[in-house]
Amino acid sequence: MIHSSSVIAESAKIGKNVQIGPFCYIGENVEIGDNCVLTSHVVVKGDTKIGRNNVFFQFCSIGEDCQDKKYAGETTYLEIGDDNVFRESCTIHRGTTQDQSITKIGNRNLLMVNTHLAHDCMVGDDNIFANNCTVAGHVHVGNQVILGGMTAVHQFCHIGSHAFTGGGAIVLKDVPPYVMVSGIKHIPQGINSEGLRRRGFTSDSIMAIKRAYKVIYRNGNTTDQALPLLNEMAETHAEVKILADFVASSKRGIVR
Repeated sequence: MIHSSSVIAESAKIGKNVQIGPFCYIGENVEIGDNCVLTSHVVVKGDTKIGRNNVFFQFCSIGEDCQDKKYAGETTYLEIGDDNVFRESCTIHRGTTQDQSITKIGNRNLLMVNTHLAHDCMVGDDNIFANNCTVAGHVHVGNQVILGGMTAVHQFCHIGSHAFTGGGAIVLKDVPPYVMVSGIKHIPQGINSEGLRRRGFTSDSIMAIKRAYKVIYRNGNTTDQALPLLNEMAETHAEVKILADFVASSKRGIVR
């Protein structure tokens, strides 16, 4: 069903059973997969490819030009997977040629009211971005991450899978997998134990992650000192290897 007040560009490709409500605009080179819903007043611009079963609430702006002064009108892309929900007034921008020219969002994510996802971000699966989250350019987010309301993430930061930020957190450095962060000084607050239990992590795995956390944050080690100890622990716990690899590859440095 496409409402008569909506405008659809000739080159747009609309899948089966797509619902487009009143006053939407679908621009050139947009592809929308089957069973998507655009409730009303949704703008989607190209080049944007959207998968199946996504829901966009009113006043979302999807695939707009980025807010980067270096952008000069080059062809760049936005790719969205399946089963995502974008609540009211979400803004998602395409990539830039200074990176890989693409912003990418995976599957089953929930972006709550007024979330902003800037150019060149890479977002995995099953994440929750609460109201008013602001994610700057070139940020990478893993899987099953929760960003509390009004979290602000600095450009080029990486946030590992299963991480958690409290409301109002300002993230200026990389957040390792499993770690909880809160406050304007992005202070680590332990691991996301409850979230890990809900996702089926065993008690043994959670205990190993806790011991790894202590190696990084509680035992007085620098990052360089912690890494050999983490790698030794990773030999018997795959969950710790994920953490060790993240810390080793961090370019901005991890939250401390």
